Amino acid sequence: MPETVTGERVVTSAGGFNPTYQRHVAAYRLAGALLGPGRVLDLGCGTGHSYRELAPRETVGTDIAAEVLAGQERDTVVADMRALPFPDGSFSSVFSVHSIEHVPDPERVIAEVRRVLVPGGRAIFVTPNRLTFGRPDEIIDPYHYIEFDAAALRALCAPFDRVSLSGLFGSQRYLCLVDTEHAELDRLLALDPLGLRRRIPRGLRQRLYDWRLSRSRALALPGAEAITPEDFTLRAGDDRTLASALDLVAVCDRSPEVL
Repeated sequence: MPETVTGERVVTSAGGFNPTYQRHVAAYRLAGALLGPGRVLDLGCGTGHSYRELAPRETVGTDIAAEVLAGQERDTVVADMRALPFPDGSFSSVFSVHSIEHVPDPERVIAEVRRVLVPGGRAIFVTPNRLTFGRPDEIIDPYHYIEFDAAALRALCAPFDRVSLSGLFGSQRYLCLVDTEHAELDRLLALDPLGLRRRIPRGLRQRLYDWRLSRSRALALPGAEAITPEDFTLRAGDDRTLASALDLVAVCDRSPEVL
């Protein structure tokens, strides 16, 4: 597991990183329960910190960075999720937690996922809700290329034969932590009223983001270390209800082939 903490991947539950880490665990546990039996492709899996939540299914982890796959006690493959090195129909399910927002062309991911699914297979995509964590006219996280609300995620997943959306919601004590972080972000953005940050090259913005993240979470906010996966629930709803979800969960089914 890499020792360097960045904003690109969840790698530790230490201190102030614990709430986000536990949110990822909850996504694997709650959304993963919606997968059927059979072999699962864990897409953009990073360090694989929660893949055992998908047991007893066999999982194969993929990530573009070889170093984050090292040491995982399962099959792993270094791969770009937009060009998967697997034959058609290789997996019964595909599971993707916080990965599709990391590429500028997620429609290529959708096409590849549908290709490697068996007929009748299911893919689940979990992605941060733009309406909860983003800003109306700006993507703050420099590791994100595209962020989704419910309508945009549903449109992205349209190539599948059936799509349903749910949301991952947090407890009140988790939401209090989110509100505190939002207030701090508002304070920082107010220091740059002209939006000059948008002119900074992406690579430099990522380094600055990592520095700020490590600094701000070095000491946990009160209550941060008490967050567990039980602070999160998965609920279906219409777009209005899902507008307040932390993460959006798209369950996408490929119909069986008709002979």
